[in-house]
Amino acid sequence: MLIEDWDSFAKQAEALVLAEPVRTRVTTKHRPTEASVEMKVTDDRVCLKYVGDSVTDLKKILAFSSTLNRHFLTAEVTE
Repeated sequence: MLIEDWDSFAKQAEALVLAEPVRTRVTTKHRPTEASVEMKVTDDRVCLKYVGDSVTDLKKILAFSSTLNRHFLTAEVTE
């Protein structure tokens, strides 16, 4: 599902990572020819996607990516 509001995307993506850290994947894609950046967070049941087109969006995605990485590293593995 494409979410156009960054705050909404970040909130939902973080909740998804916290709920299922082992099953959740994060991908980013930069397309210089289209001047866009994309972040996708999925656990194979829910797929959240955000597409931005500015340097500000890129900086938000980079900062948020490190936040998500911290969640992944500190997650309790129960499986």
